[in-house]
Amino acid sequence: MAQAQVVVIGGGIAGLAAAAFLSGAAGGPARARVTLLEASERLGGKLFGGEVGGVRVDLGAESMLARRPEAVELARAVGLGAELEPPTTARAAIWTRGALRPLPGGQVMGVPGDLAALAASGVLSPEGLERARHEGTGERVTDDVAIGRYVADRLGREVVDRLVEPLLGGVYAGRADEISLRAAVPQLLEIARGGGSLVEGVHALATRPQTVSTPVFQGLRGGLGTLPVAVAEACAAAGVDLRTGTAVDGLRRTADGWRVVTGSGEVLHADAVVLAVPAPAAARLLRADVPGAAAELDGVEYAGMALVTLAFRRADLPEPPAGSGFLVPPVDGRRIKASTFSSNKWGWLERSAPDSFLLRTSLGRLREEQPLDLPDEELVARSLADLGEAIGLTARPYDTAVTRWPAGLPQYPVGHLDRVTRIRAAAARVGALALCGAAYGGVGIPACIASARAAVAEIDKVLTPATGADVTERTMGA
Repeated sequence: MAQAQVVVIGGGIAGLAAAAFLSGAAGGPARARVTLLEASERLGGKLFGGEVGGVRVDLGAESMLARRPEAVELARAVGLGAELEPPTTARAAIWTRGALRPLPGGQVMGVPGDLAALAASGVLSPEGLERARHEGTGERVTDDVAIGRYVADRLGREVVDRLVEPLLGGVYAGRADEISLRAAVPQLLEIARGGGSLVEGVHALATRPQTVSTPVFQGLRGGLGTLPVAVAEACAAAGVDLRTGTAVDGLRRTADGWRVVTGSGEVLHADAVVLAVPAPAAARLLRADVPGAAAELDGVEYAGMALVTLAFRRADLPEPPAGSGFLVPPVDGRRIKASTFSSNKWGWLERSAPDSFLLRTSLGRLREEQPLDLPDEELVARSLADLGEAIGLTARPYDTAVTRWPAGLPQYPVGHLDRVTRIRAAAARVGALALCGAAYGGVGIPACIASARAAVAEIDKVLTPATGADVTERTMGA
């Protein structure tokens, strides 16, 4: 029998992963014939590489969590196993209280598990440190709570403002007083539910043997932007029809599947559909046939940000910056929210361009996205001004690049996971439909890939012999 036809809408890493799992491009069975439709002119979403000053760098996400297996496994499945490389051991800092201060060890998303390391870092004022030493009890958490409010109750406001907020900002560009503990840092929720000491619980978590013996993050030589390219190539080799510049204007349920209408008016018929697009686009496409899911998707808020990449000649730097970069607490009122010293953080980058020094800054956070509207020159100027104050940088870059990500990061407020449950339930009632991507089970790359695998599991339920699924085996070399 002919294989079932599945249309994947969205060509970010979640959509590409779904296409790879469905087609057998990542190993395992080929479940269906797959067409992937991406509205923009390129695949990969926020995994995006380019050249700055003649050096290949990431202009979007630059690292992937390694303590979840999904992203590393996919990289290996599409032939990038030999290119995996963790960041160097260069340490990160916090620019706060007028100085660069070492990011204290023994913390989990800014929540301290080692008060001696916290004191030695100088991140907190004497008053803030004293408050943290006298941990409050507060009410036992039974369901969910905002991270910022919970930590402030236990350890004081300054721990949130100078540690939790900048670390969460690097992940969500959001606000600690709104972000769900259950959705964003579930391991801390277990500690909170236990009702014991938060510091002791974090210490036990941070010192688990499996935690301290493996790299937290992994990168890829040549940049993380090589991952979607490799996945797309594997998909194409497995027969996936990959189409860029192809927006979807309409999606309607039919008696035996779905009718997909592209912006050019082409009509595709699918036995099943995987929606791997941001929440607003998914809401628009589902409004007619899955109004309950559309209404919930309309409620997902997004934050925008901009990345400024700066290339310097090492000869122009009396002394290159030390460490891997620094985070900036919003409470300090600076223009940038973080800076990564890319040439220090990634050994492959330093080896590929020994005469250059690359670093980047980020600007913008939830409901403070005015920087995205500024000219490139102004974002560069703001970045250089803050870098001058933070690290004494006076050299001028020989090349720059500004990458804007409007509505780039979905927010996970308290109740987000319940919202996701309702969205998935509404989609399941319609059938032959699954959703994946950053808006659901995590914004990180492994979480997006995991959501793609879960979506394929849902689609598998309809890819039965009745739809003509022809399951064959394909494998990819690691």
